[in-house]
Amino acid sequence: MSVRQIRMFGDSSLRDVAEPVAAFDRSVRDLVRALTATMRAGAGRAGLAAPQIGVPLRVIAFEVEGRTGHIVNPRLEVSDRLIRADEACLSAPGMWWPLERSFSAVARGRDMYGKPITVRAIGTLARVLQHEADHLDGVLFIDHLPAEERERFLAAIP
Repeated sequence: MSVRQIRMFGDSSLRDVAEPVAAFDRSVRDLVRALTATMRAGAGRAGLAAPQIGVPLRVIAFEVEGRTGHIVNPRLEVSDRLIRADEACLSAPGMWWPLERSFSAVARGRDMYGKPITVRAIGTLARVLQHEADHLDGVLFIDHLPAEERERFLAAIP
């Protein structure tokens, strides 16, 4: 599967809310493969959401600490326990910023064939799942920053 171009911060399509996948056909499997290949080719390589490659569907791929996978139509349940850590985005390469997220998450959805899946995650994988799920709702990680920090982040983008 070919590597796709990643949409960068400033691209208005990153603000669109993605549509749920209704049919689990070959196009969904091709999308998952393209997401995975594109994610692996990028710097950081922890996760990627379909809107980041211009596909407005609710699909994410991840590869963190030896766990690789994807979730179609993910729904997240997050813990109340928060942790602050640096976060980055393939849509703003080379930029890292401290952000508070839930320490653990449970993601439920479907695999590329439509079978139910559950991913239980703590630490970095939980952060990645939250980050990618945000992309499906048109939310960028900088939206979680206070206005002053968000302005500093945007000013630092090359």
